[in-house]
Amino acid sequence: MGAKKYMTQNTWLEVALNGGGGHAHQHLMPITPAQLIEEGIACANAGASIIHFHAYDPKTEKQRDTVELYAEVIEGIRAKVDAIIYGTLPMIGSDDAPTINHVKERYAAVEGLIERGLLDWLSVVDPGSVNFAPFNEIARDRDGFVYLNPVNHLRYGLSLCERFGLHPSYAIYEPGFARLGSAMSERFPILPTPIYRLMFSEGYAFSFPPKEYGLDAYLLLLEDIAPNVPWMVSGLMVDIQPLIGMTVERGGHVRVGLEDAPALSERDNIWWVEQAVKQIHAAGGDVASVQDVKNALS
Repeated sequence: MGAKKYMTQNTWLEVALNGGGGHAHQHLMPITPAQLIEEGIACANAGASIIHFHAYDPKTEKQRDTVELYAEVIEGIRAKVDAIIYGTLPMIGSDDAPTINHVKERYAAVEGLIERGLLDWLSVVDPGSVNFAPFNEIARDRDGFVYLNPVNHLRYGLSLCERFGLHPSYAIYEPGFARLGSAMSERFPILPTPIYRLMFSEGYAFSFPPKEYGLDAYLLLLEDIAPNVPWMVSGLMVDIQPLIGMTVERGGHVRVGLEDAPALSERDNIWWVEQAVKQIHAAGGDVASVQDVKNALS
């Protein structure tokens, strides 16, 4: 069961070096530009062809989405290795971005990186809004927050991707995200193919846990609304490893790293990448190079 392969290809491996929450969430995650550069290079050498990260102010350890911080890391990694590298957007609704509601302000760093030629293949466009409610906070009667992605923000992000030839990276937090992403992409006739990143979680109450039934449910939906699109498994507060073998067998791709891992992981990004490589090989797959990834969608 599951979606057809986009084409015969090797398995893409993405690493998400860090995410929101800082060291309180993942004490091993890289924060400073020097740390991000070092781990990005090491993960690329270990097999990751795609690198994702959040820029932080090293002094405050708060996420800070500026062109300068993103550029320093991207240029530092690319000086040593070939990799597809992309950042994120301010997460409206979280403490890191409480007041960023105007779409131009939200995409300012993305547009600045495009102007510098540093964002040239992939960009975050999340097609939907969702409750970020960890189970441990629900148990304490806390609310979490709503991660907001209004449709006009989605439209603006897709227009940038179409204009500059970037593939949208869709985080699919719920099945409705895939439906909205597919419908919106049809409004942009020369939009590069979106990549559907299927989000699973053990720690949050969104989507599915990392179980085969959840993967197959997503893939049946994709067959119906967006057949043959490239997809990968990912998540937040989750060990995605149980799905890697199934994903390789079904023609999908894999993301790991400290943004996605269970909270306070005792394993670093390099370990997560190395484990993913082993499991991809164990399932009979080969890990894609950067050129493999780009050729698959050319």
